[in-house]
Amino acid sequence: MTQTTAIRTTAIIAIVDDDDSVRSALQSLLRSGGYQTRTYSSALAFLDANVSAETHCLVSDIQMPGMSGVEMCERLVSMGFHIPTILITAYPGAAPALSAHNPELIACLSKPCDADRLLSCIEAALLQRH
Repeated sequence: MTQTTAIRTTAIIAIVDDDDSVRSALQSLLRSGGYQTRTYSSALAFLDANVSAETHCLVSDIQMPGMSGVEMCERLVSMGFHIPTILITAYPGAAPALSAHNPELIACLSKPCDADRLLSCIEAALLQRH
């Protein structure tokens, strides 16, 4: 078993998006890639689930009711959790600039996401974490 395969089969990827169809599609894609997934309908639902410590990578929509994906990332860092995060958005103009000041943000992808690009970003995020 390669390091990448071992990471893939043990890593937990959290998917946070207020759109049921997007959550379902991402979950199906990631499960077909061998990843364990958990889905949440909002940033607050993810934070309330108290699973940050066991989450290896986070895929989150940027614009959601209540708390944005960027605000959730900032909250996680302030709580001491440094989870590699891939943001997705239907509004590319709203995408934050990726910078060295927020190394948790691995990529920002436009919806609909290119499956290969998303999987590549997740793999890079998990390798970075290990």
